[in-house]
Amino acid sequence: MKQYEVMFIVRPDLEKEATTAIAEEMKKVLTDKGANILEEKDMGQRELAYEMKKYKTGYYYFFKVESIDATATQEFTRVATLNENIIRSLVAKVED
Repeated sequence: MKQYEVMFIVRPDLEKEATTAIAEEMKKVLTDKGANILEEKDMGQRELAYEMKKYKTGYYYFFKVESIDATATQEFTRVATLNENIIRSLVAKVED
């Protein structure tokens, strides 16, 4: 099993319920492709290091995921790229 760290930033101009729904939707993308969520964190609204898509802050979410292969994380990246409410996303493989 391979472990991945997944982080994404949601637009700050959405309601808290909407950002939570987006996080649940992204978690479902991972679990539907066979990944297990080992850890998840709602890191709250934080200031961005630099302006992205005209936003200076965003809601940060973090998942630690375990999966047999990269299929789940590749699907996550595809969906996150298409989702207009996600400012930025990052998937990193954790080395053993």
